Amino acid sequence: MENRFNLTKGPIASSLFQFALPYLITIFLQQLYGLADLFIAGQFDGTQVSAAISIGSQFMHMVTVVIIGLSMGTTVMVSRWMGAQDFKKASRSAGNTLTLFLGVSIALSIILLMSSDLIVTFLHVPADSIDECLKYLRICLAGIPVITAYNLVSCICRGCGDSVSPTIFVLAACILNIGLDVVFVGPMNMDASGAAWGTLLAQFFSVIIALTFLKRHPLPIQLRKEDFKPDPETMKSLLSIGVPIACQDGFIQVAFLIITMIGNMRGLTDAAAIGIVEKIISFLFMVPSALSQSLSAFAAQNIGAAKYGRAMQSLKISCITAVGYGALVVLLAWIAGAWMISLFIKDSQVVEAGAAYFRSYSFDTLGVGIHFCMASYFCAYQKSMISFIQNALSVILFRIPLAWLASIYFPQSLFWMGLAAPIGSLFQAFFCLVYFRRHLSLWNPKIIKTSTKRFS
Repeated sequence: MENRFNLTKGPIASSLFQFALPYLITIFLQQLYGLADLFIAGQFDGTQVSAAISIGSQFMHMVTVVIIGLSMGTTVMVSRWMGAQDFKKASRSAGNTLTLFLGVSIALSIILLMSSDLIVTFLHVPADSIDECLKYLRICLAGIPVITAYNLVSCICRGCGDSVSPTIFVLAACILNIGLDVVFVGPMNMDASGAAWGTLLAQFFSVIIALTFLKRHPLPIQLRKEDFKPDPETMKSLLSIGVPIACQDGFIQVAFLIITMIGNMRGLTDAAAIGIVEKIISFLFMVPSALSQSLSAFAAQNIGAAKYGRAMQSLKISCITAVGYGALVVLLAWIAGAWMISLFIKDSQVVEAGAAYFRSYSFDTLGVGIHFCMASYFCAYQKSMISFIQNALSVILFRIPLAWLASIYFPQSLFWMGLAAPIGSLFQAFFCLVYFRRHLSLWNPKIIKTSTKRFS
């Protein structure tokens, strides 16, 4: 296996961070990619079109998150077989991934297209924006197989230890998307349809770039015709990891929607403040997200190579780094939170309410730093169901109920409502630590060597 794909050798910290950095850049570009449609539409079109794109893009973000969750099984399985130096089985995992999920994406696209009217009704799209939102959604929903293809190719690359190539793919798509949006929404006056076509064509172009790049710079695995033949055992392994993560990520999106609805009931000022803070937090969460996602591939490859101690050390380094970063975010929120919010809006009441919410919400980055990394480590051991369980319990028992209670009993300030997320993350971190300690094979290399069979 070439050095640029091998995560089982070299200094752990530097190897992990070098692998994670392109992933962080990719997430940043995807954030920028998602904002391009809305920003450019705001320069050329009216409020109705902007609202249609905003609502439609939120729904498409949820769909994309679920697709990425499903494809995590690919990253883990390919990584483990790469670590075990079994390139034949790594190729089979990659081929079965393409067969399974491209078929699922086509079916999902057809079902959602047929349900587009119901989706718009469920989302309570303002009457003036319904037609434009439908145009945007229908074009984007038709492109779900393209979104899936891009994410699958990226996951296969990361599973092989290559996190740089996916960054190149998304950079190309981002640049083209912005250019097409300017042309379609501006001079061609295509409104929401133009933004949707710009996104879809950019994603299609990204897939072409990816396939061309990989043809000239091949990965260690070579896909053969027989790799695409459905193998029940391989598909079972892929789904056992991907489905719980997809359900977990979908659950998180629903929880955010409900908490936003609770905030909306408090009035326009609090609703605006919560919306701004959520955007800031989602941006700040890029670091722990990139670190944890990279950890899954890094740990899985070392587990496949039977280097369990190295995998364990990568978890320790990731947790320490993520918690340290979280402490900096808390400090930033308390010192400069109001200033950050004022960059988005000048209303002093919204800034004051948002600053209070941001200060309490910022503590969430500490708990997230632990449970994100530990959940990714569990996924590397094919225990993604644990991630789903702890997340579901956190949402049901803490995040939503506490946000609702705080909204009722503390109507004067958003500070207490902002504590719901950190308390939920604290529970998740505690849950992960207890599970981790009770299952010695996840953390004690000596026990692993005597009680855990080599991945086969």
